[in-house]
Amino acid sequence: MLIHPEFDPAAIRIGSFAIHWYGLMYLLAFAQFLLLGRLRIRGARYQSLGWSYKDLEDLLFAGVLGVVLGGRLGYTLFYMPGYYLANPLSIFKIWEGGMSFHGGLLGVLLALLWFAYRRKVSFFVVSDLVAPLVPFGLAFNRLGNFINGELWGRQADADLPWGMVFRGAGDFPRHPSQIYQFLLEGLLLFVLLWWFARKDRPIGQVSAVFLIGYGSFRFVAEFFREPDAHLGLLSMGLSMGQWLCVPMVLIGVFLFVAVNKPKNA
Repeated sequence: MLIHPEFDPAAIRIGSFAIHWYGLMYLLAFAQFLLLGRLRIRGARYQSLGWSYKDLEDLLFAGVLGVVLGGRLGYTLFYMPGYYLANPLSIFKIWEGGMSFHGGLLGVLLALLWFAYRRKVSFFVVSDLVAPLVPFGLAFNRLGNFINGELWGRQADADLPWGMVFRGAGDFPRHPSQIYQFLLEGLLLFVLLWWFARKDRPIGQVSAVFLIGYGSFRFVAEFFREPDAHLGLLSMGLSMGQWLCVPMVLIGVFLFVAVNKPKNA
């Protein structure tokens, strides 16, 4: 049985100035987006559109707004609507925590729609560019969750070699579900998408694989993650995170099939 180490909340301290681990993870996520994005826009499709590094920077800015606004609003609507309806000003207290990936995804989709409209290109041309750049960002996010000792997993068998005791979560071992998600939604999904996107695919297919892959991996990881205390398990013994993944996978499958149909079908 392992004990979760007590990391200093600040990753970097210079006098009274400190950068916290979660903030550092966000910075690394943004940096990898720009670095890997440079490789993506070298593809023939994006070269023919004349896309440059400036387009990547604009896309990142729009995406960050979508993540923050969508993630916060998604959390208030999906997870604690009653509380925020009674305390609407608390919606703006982002520093108190409370972000939803699925809400952030919706926010990013709106940002991509705006970007595609401004550039006068198909939405899926933009989403296919972005999809392989997302998993590494998710990996950094889950690493931040682990370092902070938050969003821990469900109780594990006492003989599980990597079972871990988290501060504030009882004295029994739990699954380090943050690491499971780091490996599945982060590294494995990145490898899958990067390999798939190497070839010229029908427009929209890379986005479809992202929806199917993330939704499936997150659905599996949720079996090991402690459900939100105020929600618990919902219908059919599934968590809110799992129910939100179901439409993701279904939409992904529909999109994959739709864009793969022959033109004369």
